[in-house]
Amino acid sequence: MAGKLDGRVAIVTAGGAGIGAASARRLAHEGAAVVVADLSGTRAEAVTTQIRAQGGQAVWIKMDAADPEGVYATVQLALQTYGRIDILFNNAGMAEIALLDEISLESWQRVLAVTLTSVFLGMKYCLPIMRKQGKGAIINTASISGMGGDYGLSSYNAAKAGVINLTRAAALENARYNIRVNCVCPGAINTRAAEILGGNRADEFRRLQAQAHPLGRMGEPEEIANAVLFLASDDSSFMTGAMLVVDGGVTAHTGLPSFPHFVQTRQ
Repeated sequence: MAGKLDGRVAIVTAGGAGIGAASARRLAHEGAAVVVADLSGTRAEAVTTQIRAQGGQAVWIKMDAADPEGVYATVQLALQTYGRIDILFNNAGMAEIALLDEISLESWQRVLAVTLTSVFLGMKYCLPIMRKQGKGAIINTASISGMGGDYGLSSYNAAKAGVINLTRAAALENARYNIRVNCVCPGAINTRAAEILGGNRADEFRRLQAQAHPLGRMGEPEEIANAVLFLASDDSSFMTGAMLVVDGGVTAHTGLPSFPHFVQTRQ
């Protein structure tokens, strides 16, 4: 049975864990040859091994998504190995918890570099290739944190809001070349970010995140990978410049308290 991405080549940044790893496996399962790029070469190699063990095609590279030379080398690896680039999933990002006036300039610049500049670099080097091919699909990982503010995450909020509008601008510039550019906006996803942000209170962090979602749980990386596959495939052929929100219902809420016991129901 043919896969939705047979014959296509995909680059996945931050592909060694979480959403990136789940997406790399999902794209490969649908027939794409995948370049798994990650800051950790060990993690990238492990995901590549998993893909190959399932009969898929993949290569890996150690890459800092905020480093222009690293991003360029990743693009060149894709071209040298597979001869083309059809899908780019800009997934790298990071967050640091601090009040705005307590954020160091170094921390601010690093969050924006990894989360926003990395998206710019990926598109900058892939777009000319996709234009020559006459087709391409770019997916950027934004966040519901780019749609509103979070207490103590101002640098992350700024970066993710930038990803959303950079996605829109890139979509407008490249629609005539048959290149679609969209972003996915996850809610809280059950990844190693809980340990990074929650520290020794990671379990409490997960519990509070789950409670904030109307579905009563955090999302799983595979659920975001399904959205990435949709945006990468021809199933979303009339979508560009869009935000695909996958957040367990968080943004459906006004933020005001709910009082279900005041609502009268008819028997």
